[in-house]
Amino acid sequence: MTLLYIVAATLIGGVLSVVIAASMTFAVLGKLVKHLVSLSTGVLLATALLHVLPEAFEAPGTDAHALFTTLLVGLLFFFLLEKAELYRHAHHHEGDGHEHHHHFDAEQAGRGGFSVLVGDSIHNFCDGIIIAAAFLVSPELGATTSLAVILHEIPQEVGDTIVLINAGFSRRKALLYNAASGLTAVVGGVLGYFVVGAWQELFPYLLVVASSSFIYVAVADLIPQMQRHLPWREMLAQIAWIGAGLLLVSSATHLMH
Repeated sequence: MTLLYIVAATLIGGVLSVVIAASMTFAVLGKLVKHLVSLSTGVLLATALLHVLPEAFEAPGTDAHALFTTLLVGLLFFFLLEKAELYRHAHHHEGDGHEHHHHFDAEQAGRGGFSVLVGDSIHNFCDGIIIAAAFLVSPELGATTSLAVILHEIPQEVGDTIVLINAGFSRRKALLYNAASGLTAVVGGVLGYFVVGAWQELFPYLLVVASSSFIYVAVADLIPQMQRHLPWREMLAQIAWIGAGLLLVSSATHLMH
């Protein structure tokens, strides 16, 4: 059953974002990404700091110093991955309100758009391993972690779709390539189930690595996008969406317990 949960969670994360991107107009997608970035900020921070990290530190026989060291190494690792353009968060696109220059999307997509897809595939593969590790600890933790990953994947994949379309891809081809990229999460989840499952003593450290991924994405990528001078109504909307993300994780955790 655990493997089935992992496959279902990773598959939903990869497919749901593509379905949303396929079902909405270009203008609506641009507005949707802005709100989902705020929502996923709250979800990622709440999942990492209120659920996954406490689970890791409460595991019997763990050393707090070693776990904090793992957290530091994890943050630096994802920083270096992003430096190498292998851990992308493509929420930026022309028309998103950040005053990007013309041809910005074409530059982001790179030659043939495959730099976006390669980075996204590696990101999704890592997410799959993270989901597998969480489900191997408990179904509740797996469900909460999957929720955080899925809600972050939606704005990421929508952003990728917008970038690829603006860079010259047809809508159908952009959606198809994004769906294929999303399936790497399933590969990561299945591989994680068989490889990670044999090393239960490493679970707390894998959970800390998962938390470092969530914290890094929220603090290094999502929050800077929102740190702009905005009309007070948009600022309140940002705060409300972040609060909704926090409330969503807290409610889900309470219901599952």
